[in-house]
Amino acid sequence: MSQAARSAKERALQIVEQASRIRIQDARDNIGARTTGRQLKKGHNQMGHTQGALERAAKPPLGWIWGDFFRPWQRMYPGEKLFNADINTRREYIPLSLVELARLIDLGWINPRQPIDISTLCTTQKFQINPKMRQYGFDLTEEGADSFPYSIDIEVQYATPSAIAAVEKAGGRVRTAYYDVESLEAAINPKCWFEAGKVVPKRKQPPQSLLEYYMDAKNRGYLCEEQEIEKERALSAQIRGYTLPPPPSSAALKAVDQVFHGIPSGSVVSLADRKVFVTKNELHREYYSSRRADKLYS
Repeated sequence: MSQAARSAKERALQIVEQASRIRIQDARDNIGARTTGRQLKKGHNQMGHTQGALERAAKPPLGWIWGDFFRPWQRMYPGEKLFNADINTRREYIPLSLVELARLIDLGWINPRQPIDISTLCTTQKFQINPKMRQYGFDLTEEGADSFPYSIDIEVQYATPSAIAAVEKAGGRVRTAYYDVESLEAAINPKCWFEAGKVVPKRKQPPQSLLEYYMDAKNRGYLCEEQEIEKERALSAQIRGYTLPPPPSSAALKAVDQVFHGIPSGSVVSLADRKVFVTKNELHREYYSSRRADKLYS
C-alpha cells in the first residue's frame, strides 16, 4: 500500500499486513499485565519499632487498637462475661428446607408413603450428623412452604410454624422429638449399629431446658396428647385460612422411648437371620420400660 491510509481501519490493516505471522514477542505479557509486589527490607516492616521485644515483629493485625502490645483491647475490655458461655453445651440442628425435602422425594431418595425420621434422612447419604459435635438432628425450615405437595409423616427435632402448617395443609403430619446421644448414634447408621450386635437403646426424655418445648402442642411435641395437637392443628388452619385435611393414622407413631419403627427398645437385631430378638428377662424389661431423663446436658 503506497498511498497513505485514509481511516483507522485501513491503518490497522496496513500494520497487520506488514507484521509477521508469528513472533516471539507475541508470547510475552502485555504492558501492565503483571505488577511486582512491594519489596520491603527487614527494617521497613516494623511500624517504627527498632528495639525491644518488637524489634523483628511484623505490623499489627487489622483492627488493632494501639496500646500495650501484651494487653490488647480484647483483654482490656472483655465485654460480657457470659458471652458464649454455653458453647460447650449448645445444640446444633441441621437445616432441612421443604424445597430440599420435596427434591429428595422427587428423585426417589425418600418414600413419602413411609414415615420419615432421622434414619430415613441419613440413609439418603445427603446429610451428615455428628453427635460428638453436638449436632442433635434436623431443623425443618419453611423454604418452599407455598408449593409443598406431599402428604408425609415426618419426625424432626425442631420445626418452624410455617413449615408445620405447610405439611399439615398438604395432609401430612409433623412431630418434633428429642434424641439423646446414644439413640442418635443408633438412628444415624442403623446397619452399623446392628452389625456390631449392640442393643437397641432406649430413647431418653429431653433435659429440663427442652422439656417445655416438646410438651407444647404448638410445636407438635411428641410428649403432647393427641387431643391438644388436634386443637392446635384446627387453630392453625383457621388462622392461616386453609381447609384442614383429615389427620393420618396414629398407628405409625413411635413410642416416646422408641428409636426405630417396629423395633422395641432393648432388642437385638440380626441382619444375617433377619430377625429381631426381644428380651425376656424381667429385669431388662423393667429397665427399658422405665423413663429416664437425659442428664448429660441441662
